[in-house]
Amino acid sequence: MKYSGYESVSLEFKEKIPNKNQIVKTIIGFCNRFGGKLVLGVRDDGEVLGVPETGIEALIDSLHESIFKSCTPTILPSIYLQRFEEKIVLVIEVSSGVNKPYFLTTEGLSHGAYIRLGSVTISATPEVIDELKWQAKGFSADETPVYGASLADVDEKQFLEFLQVRRLAYRIEDQKNLMTHYKLTIDEHGRIYPTMAGLLLFGHEPQRYFPEAFVICSHFKGKSGREVMATRDCSGNLFQQTEESLSFILSRINRIFDIKKAKREERFEIPQIAIREIVINAIVHRDYRLPGPVKIAIYDDRIEIFSPGNFPGPLQVDQLEMGITYIRNTIICKIFREAGYVEKLGSGFLTLFDTYRQYHLPRPHVVENAGFIKCILPRPQAQSKPEKTDSQHDKILRLFYMTDQLKTQDVIKQLAVSRQTASRILSALVEKGILKRVGSGPSTYYIKIG
Repeated sequence: MKYSGYESVSLEFKEKIPNKNQIVKTIIGFCNRFGGKLVLGVRDDGEVLGVPETGIEALIDSLHESIFKSCTPTILPSIYLQRFEEKIVLVIEVSSGVNKPYFLTTEGLSHGAYIRLGSVTISATPEVIDELKWQAKGFSADETPVYGASLADVDEKQFLEFLQVRRLAYRIEDQKNLMTHYKLTIDEHGRIYPTMAGLLLFGHEPQRYFPEAFVICSHFKGKSGREVMATRDCSGNLFQQTEESLSFILSRINRIFDIKKAKREERFEIPQIAIREIVINAIVHRDYRLPGPVKIAIYDDRIEIFSPGNFPGPLQVDQLEMGITYIRNTIICKIFREAGYVEKLGSGFLTLFDTYRQYHLPRPHVVENAGFIKCILPRPQAQSKPEKTDSQHDKILRLFYMTDQLKTQDVIKQLAVSRQTASRILSALVEKGILKRVGSGPSTYYIKIG
């Protein structure tokens, strides 16, 4: 018999009853994120094994007491039994806490705060602890005032350009009020300070205050990343970083030419809109409190986009096509949407997977790990090359990145070989099942299979 659900950021199974300290840490991890259930008597695969019924009431009382005494602030869980035919499991359930961060009293806040990451519980870093404090106050991280900066650090001209895009009717004297309205600045004790969002979006030099808030783009030779062919550091405000990053990627990947009704149509080897959505996602939703830039790496067979921070809500990788949206940086997201960079909330991953299906490419991979999210976009080269080919075979297959069909004459011209050699290579690829011969005589052409 199986327990409903699977282990995740808000559900954990334990086959046996663990020690109380481990239970408390897991409960703290749930409270510091999105709430959750710890189910005792269930294997990792969901099979219900049950727990001994002898002394179960005393165990429940003991758990209530341990959690109450061990946690700061106080956590009051719901602990109950759930029966599955002749077996029972013990469920410890808590909601997302309103007084974050929660921590193990004996270890103190700096060492005793825990969070859930995927299906595991880990110690919270100082940056995560700071973010939890802001969450408890009802603020998003990008609303944080930057006390070392002043209004002079904000580029008012760029903000005015944004207002023009929005087509807002305003007077020049309303500009500072509009900045406050958008939470780009904050007035405290008669002084105006820019917020994190204000500097990242419209700052003259955002990296002066957030030195690792930029994007590193690299193009590597081959698939291993040992030899760098080109690299670019994309700095400036978030709009500039977005445009520079997209420009770099599109300049380094291949274009495909389709012949349709005697008309040649050009497109990139992977969907341009998918690249745009994922790059914007990485920049808008990253955790700017964590050290480290966004990283974009281009390989022969894939593009990897690495973004600091974890999902800001209880979202699992296999739920990305559900259109569920959780926002970490509410101001940045709002400004990007009003500036026309983000079309619909929650549409980024939907667009990614949908356009990849339309291009008949392998499904992208999204990985969440400790402190980062990585999105892997397969390139068509990964599925185009046979495992063992000589250089002439490779050259012919690369020609299919530019067209859907080849004639013998095309191979002769592109490879500078004789007709006999071109015919021999094409015939070998047909015999291997890589190419298909269509037609006969002078009208014969070849198409790639798969």
